[in-house]
Amino acid sequence: MRLPRSVRDADVAGKTVLVRSDLNVPLENGRVADDTRIRASLETLILLLESGAAEIRVCSHLGRPKTDEDKATYAMAPVAARLHELLPDDRITVLENTRFNPGETKNDPGYAQELAEGCDLYVNDAFGSAHRAHSSTEAVAHILPAYAGLLLLAELAHLGKLLEDVRHPFVLVAGGAKVEDKLGVLRHLGGRADTVLIGGKMAEELRDENPLGFPVELPVDVVAAEAFEAEARTQVVAYDAVPEGWLGLDIGPETRTRFAHIIGEAKTVFWNGPMGVFEWHAFAAGTRAVATAVADADGYTVVGGGDSVRAINEVGLAERVSWVSTGGGASLELLEGKELPGVAAIPC
Repeated sequence: MRLPRSVRDADVAGKTVLVRSDLNVPLENGRVADDTRIRASLETLILLLESGAAEIRVCSHLGRPKTDEDKATYAMAPVAARLHELLPDDRITVLENTRFNPGETKNDPGYAQELAEGCDLYVNDAFGSAHRAHSSTEAVAHILPAYAGLLLLAELAHLGKLLEDVRHPFVLVAGGAKVEDKLGVLRHLGGRADTVLIGGKMAEELRDENPLGFPVELPVDVVAAEAFEAEARTQVVAYDAVPEGWLGLDIGPETRTRFAHIIGEAKTVFWNGPMGVFEWHAFAAGTRAVATAVADADGYTVVGGGDSVRAINEVGLAERVSWVSTGGGASLELLEGKELPGVAAIPC
């Protein structure tokens, strides 16, 4: 895989550096609810500080503001406060939400010029936004000397291993609500896997019609609920014996055991997507079983996608996985074989 030039090779001493980080974090009551992405951005910022940067201007988007009223909700102040708690240095400034400028998502060179004003070089460390050709991820890289941050490089290296000659058996585990959201990855990566395990609502879509061109392993039993409610009455049934009007909201115990065994035999695993409505305790066992199996696997293991990452963190097993990707949509597009604009804009 082509890797862009590294921030480690940049001469930043005495210079002002514009850094595009991925600080798109959840907020609750005006505070950061999960600082995982902020912590992931620190390594590059620390390197720049230790290398003598005179000033670091950090920019990022936050949420999807649409109206002027949204600006109060998605202002960067809480994020900046948490970043400065974790890395207190007066040389770091967090700029306002890039999406407050309508030119950002249009990849407007004028807005890119505003971001670049007064800066000597640019570092893109926002792998999670690298699949978007926006002013702060693509256009600005053509104005300032551009380098890749450490997190972006690590994501490319770790995810890139899945596109190379992996160790077999190679198992792909996919879940979630819609097949169409992951169809590209399933076709590009799943065709190279020895086994593809499918859970969540998308399992029923593939049971009705499989557009992939290769067989997949589907649940043999499910946890059925009388209604789509956290406290609904439940029962374990075969996948084809869900009572009329009930919903299958998690994989059942036989499927959990079966999936865990297959994952346990693997030498390479990629997992993206929950096995059910894991946010509700009654339907979390399937996703937790997969998380545990991936952590226990004796091989190269990668977890990607917000829900899967949340699940692996909730069970406290993230440190036992080879790589936990912060990328979301960017990781999926990379594994589809697509070129990421934010990466392509950085010279080798």
